[in-house]
Parts: sequence; C-alpha cells; structure tokens
Amino acid sequence: MKVALFIPCYVDQFYPNVAIATLELLEKYGCEVSYPKNQTCCGQPMANSGFEHLTGGCDRNFVNNFKGYDYIVAPSGSCVLHIREHLHDEDDPEEAKKIRETTYELISFLTDILKVKELNASFPHKVGMHQSCHGLRGLKLAQMSELNAPDFSKPAQLLNMVKDIEIIHLGRVDECCGFGGTFCVAEEAVSVKMGQDRVADHIQHEAEYITGVDMSCLMHMEGILKRQKSNVKIIHLAEILNGGTK
Repeated sequence: MKVALFIPCYVDQFYPNVAIATLELLEKYGCEVSYPKNQTCCGQPMANSGFEHLTGGCDRNFVNNFKGYDYIVAPSGSCVLHIREHLHDEDDPEEAKKIRETTYELISFLTDILKVKELNASFPHKVGMHQSCHGLRGLKLAQMSELNAPDFSKPAQLLNMVKDIEIIHLGRVDECCGFGGTFCVAEEAVSVKMGQDRVADHIQHEAEYITGVDMSCLMHMEGILKRQKSNVKIIHLAEILNGGTK
C-alpha cells in the first residue's frame, strides 16, 4: 500500500528521530512510504486559537500534498485529530473528505490497518505511558478511566509485545499533562502546574521513561523534567516499537 508520511512541524524541527522511527516501522511492515516535501503546518495552532477560518491555505496545501495515497500516517494524535475533524477544501471537497477518512495516527494504523501481531523490539526499562487527551478522547486509542466500560488500550497492546519492558501503573492513568497546544502559552502557570503533577505521578511510580503518542505532550513534560534535573527521560512510542534505546 502507498502511505504518505505526515510529520508535524515540531517533530520535524525538534524530534526528527521520531519521524525516522515512524518511517522505519512502516517500511518493516511492507508499506511503500513517501514523504511529500512541500508539506507544512496542518493549521492546528490557528484553529486552537480560534482562527480556523484562516486555515484555508493550510488546508489547500495539505490536500495538494497528500492526495493520491492509500493512507496518510503521522506520529501525532493531536495533528491527526485536527485533520480528521477539520480539513476542508472548497476547491476539492471530495479529495479533502477522502484524506480525512484515510489519515491515521501511527498506533491506530499499526493495530487497526496493519494488524500487527508481533514486534522485534526490546526495551529493558520501567516505562510510564502518558495518555494524551487528543489520542484518548478524540481518536479513542484507549478506554477513558471515567467510563464504566470494558478496558482497552491500543498503545498498551503494542507495548506488551516489546521484550523486557516493564509498564508501571500510574495513580491517575489518563490525566492531562497541561500542554494543550496554545493553552500552554495562554495559561502558562496552570499548564506548568498540570505538567508538574503529571510528571510527579511517573516519578512516584519509579518510571525511567515516559512514553506516549504525542511528542507535544512529551516535549512539555521533558521541559519540566529538565528544570527539575530529573533522570527520567521521554521517548515516543514509535522509538520503542522500532527497537528502543538499549
């Protein structure tokens, strides 16, 4: 199948290793992967700030770059959710609709489309899994803890295939880290306090690494960890599933 790699701005600029891990994972499972070189921001920051009506150029550019593929895959729940729920193009509404329906976050693509049953990966560390709000409540990657419903977790399903990993149990399994896109700029103090609480839960349960599907959340917590001079590190799920850091 022909897959287009959609790499969010901050991943491209600050965490290119996550993009590389995503590419390698997709190729391991037989995908023919392309990277549209003229891709830019998907428009999520503007939409989060109340300016979705100004994202027409971003939408049109996204459609022009990603049309013609079987699937579009990104290592970011928040950016994928934005595309799936908000992408429109008045010049080509049918293509925009198709792109909305075929854009996947990496973990859901591995579990739902590729139906991965085993992984050649080892990660001998204690790992805490952060459930990002967009992935959890938007893309339904796992069951929300506040619901009286059967439990499931697509990220945990894959992590359990990794050899030697120890997934720790957190006190608040799906609490927000406080990043929230532009929320961390508009409400800096609240955002930082929420992030400190989220980090403290992982530290209390002796995590060596914090992982998740959104580098934006992990980036937020990484900043807090560094300011606290903590030895706890962050790592995207793609990096663990692709082999991990020994």
